[in-house]
This record gives sequence, structure tokens and C-alpha cells, in this order.
Amino acid sequence: MSQRIARIKTNEYLFLIPIRIYSRRTEGTHSLTFFLRGFLLRVSLFRVTVLTFMCYTINMYISKLASDSAENVLQILEARRAQLAGADIINLSAGTPDRPPADHIMRAVREAALDPGNYKYTLIEPPALIGAVCGWYKKRYGVEIGPDEMLSLYGSQEGFAHIFHALCDPGDLVIVGAPGYPVFSYGPCMAGARVYRTPLLPEKGFLIDFDTIPDEVARRAKVIIASYPSNPLGAVAGGDFYERLIAFAMRYDITVIHDNAYSELVHDGEPGGSFLAFPGAKDVGIEFNSLSKTYNLSGLRISFALGNKRIIGAFRKLRSNIDYGLSSIDHAAAVAALNGPQDNVARNRAAYRERRNAFCAALAKNGWNVPMTPATMFTWFPMPVTGIASGQFCMDLLENAGVICVPGSSFGEGGEGWLRFALIQPPERLEEAAARIGKYLKSRLPGSGNVE
Repeated sequence: MSQRIARIKTNEYLFLIPIRIYSRRTEGTHSLTFFLRGFLLRVSLFRVTVLTFMCYTINMYISKLASDSAENVLQILEARRAQLAGADIINLSAGTPDRPPADHIMRAVREAALDPGNYKYTLIEPPALIGAVCGWYKKRYGVEIGPDEMLSLYGSQEGFAHIFHALCDPGDLVIVGAPGYPVFSYGPCMAGARVYRTPLLPEKGFLIDFDTIPDEVARRAKVIIASYPSNPLGAVAGGDFYERLIAFAMRYDITVIHDNAYSELVHDGEPGGSFLAFPGAKDVGIEFNSLSKTYNLSGLRISFALGNKRIIGAFRKLRSNIDYGLSSIDHAAAVAALNGPQDNVARNRAAYRERRNAFCAALAKNGWNVPMTPATMFTWFPMPVTGIASGQFCMDLLENAGVICVPGSSFGEGGEGWLRFALIQPPERLEEAAARIGKYLKSRLPGSGNVE
């Protein structure tokens, strides 16, 4: 599109006619260079004169954080899936529930959406929401939560992206289990903090081993993150773990952030509990809890930070400068979910258990013996082949078997050699996925890599 850039005199103007605009990143730097090529024309009533052919170069600095950030693997897989338009793809990648919310929640959302007054900023949590959250925590976990001990968030991921701005200064140290959910490491980096990754090993149930954290690391650390039941590992932690976590935090004056998104999706035994239910927990930390997976509301992005009032107060003050609160429609959904019948929560748990059992049995039937992941809506398996990276294996599986899973490498150190599958399809579809995977693994026998 031409751009008039100057008037020379009456009825005579300069026009810039761009013919190409493109960008190129300079290797080893954080600069993004934009190139503009085009013609400069002098235009009058009777004549058009080409004055020159121009090339402008604009150097633009890109932050180290953005430059060093990898593209989200889910977007990479989705882009490749889109290129295979028309193919029958079984998508077991992103952890977004396929099951619907309960009817009473959808009715509440519909009624709230029809109220014109619900499209304004909310700024603070209404009493109905505070009462629903505090009442649910008391009933579900036996934990007393006061109004100054809770804060609503746009999903726990958003909470982890911002909480470190309230808890850390640049250069501070955060202890994170690895492998782990990516934002656990990315959030501290956004605040300029440094990350110490402590290995989560299968032989130790993927639990943090406090004895292996060096004393000098513990003394420097400001925050430790724990997440059980965990994504992607599906691991669960017992009361003795939380007692040790709290003792560790007290000994070294470290703040605990516990992610509790999957307490309602423990497959074997009783549903999970809350970190805040243990003595001393509120003295050292907070917990994130989410309605996304429990109530199938992932698209509404409703979550809460709960616990230590000083931390909640600092986080609230920080977020007041970047956020005007969840919408009133979100509030209506949350109140209906937490105060209403909980039958659908039990049905969700039973459905994911059935899916896990069906998928693991079908994989074994097709030649791949896998462990029974004890919790969450995911399964976490060691790779069935050697000699290939998990990222390449996932891409090959998509292109050759029409099944999408997530490479363990996307979850950081210790994740390579593992795969995550989301249980977001009905049992018969999971069995079909297992059959395809088995056929693909058999086809690999003559080629590179070995089926274990």
C-alpha cells in the first residue's frame, strides 16, 4: 500500500511504494532486523517521477527472555496437525477436558451472561464467591480459609506467571522439581529469578528428595514449588511428604507454593488432600487450586491462590496494577460449581480412571507394557523405543499413526525419554490409539531404534 510521506508544493507530493517488508534475526544476538524496500515517487498532476529505489534497515532489540524462549510444544504439534487436514487424528496432547460441565453450572453461566450488569470490571471478589471458596475448602479439606487468605486468578498458569514478582527479586533462587510443568520454571525467569532444578526420579515416586538439595542451595532459595498430584508425572504425595516439606521450608525460611489442580483426580484410593491441611502450612506458603479439571471449566480460566495472608496480600497488591478481576460470569460459574451438587466431580474421576485402565490395557495388548499412572488426567510413560529423541518420536507418531502425545523433553530436565498422553478421549478411542501405536512400533523394528 502506497504511503504519502510529504508534500513538496501545490499539487506535488512524495509517495513511498513499498515492495517488500521482511525481518531477520541476527544469530547470537537479541536483535530483530526489519528491512523495507520500495520506490520513492514524485507525483504531480501531469507526471510521475521515480526518484530512487530505497532500502531501509531498522534494528529492534528483543529481550533475552523472549529470544531464549522456546515455542510451546502444543502449538508446534497443533500446527503440524492442521497441515494434515482431513486425516483422522487422535489428539492426546493438551490437558483440556472433553467432558461437559454440570448442567447447573452451565445454567448459572447462561443466566449471568444475560445480565447486562455482568460485563463490567469486578475489581474485588464478591461475598458470594468468597463464601463459596471458603466453604468448599472447609467441607472438602477441613481447612479454614479467611477472606484475606484467598485471591482469584485467571487460571493457575497465570498465577505461576506472576506470583514470583511478589516473592522474588532479580537473582533470587527458586527450587523446582524436574521434570515439571513448564511455567514452574518460566514464571521465576519472568521475574528475573534463577531456578535450581532438583531431580524427580521414578524410583522415588517422583517426589522431591529434600536430602539431595545442597545446603548452600537451600540457604539461598527464596521459594520452593511442589505439585502433587503432578502434571505431567501423575505422582501423588502422602502426609509424610508434606510434613517434610513444611519442616524444610521452616528450617531454611523458604516460601512454599503448592499446585493442587488435580486433587479430585486420584484414581486409586481416596481423593487427594490439601497442603494447607497440615500444621504449619499457612505459616510457610500458599496453594493454587483450579476449577479447570475438577469441574471441566478450563476455558473459563478460574483459579485461586490460598493460604498465608501476607503472601496473598502482597500478590493482591501487585495484581491490582495489572488486573481488574475475573468477570461476574466467571464468578457465577465458580459459585455454582463450589456450592452445587458434586456428582459430576465423582463422574469425572470415574471416567478418567476407566480411561486410564482401558488405555494401559490396550497398550499392553499391543506390545507396550506401561505403568499405571496413579492420578491426574494424564499418563506418563517411558518411551517404548531407543535411539530417537522424544520430540522426534512424537512427530513421527503423529505423521505415521495419527496419534498426538507430548514429548517428555518439553517438561525440562529428566523428561527426555518419556511421553505424556492426555486422557481426553473416550475409552474406545483410546483403544484405537493404542492399536495404532502398536502397529507403528512394529513397523519400527526393521528401522532405527529398538522396541523395548
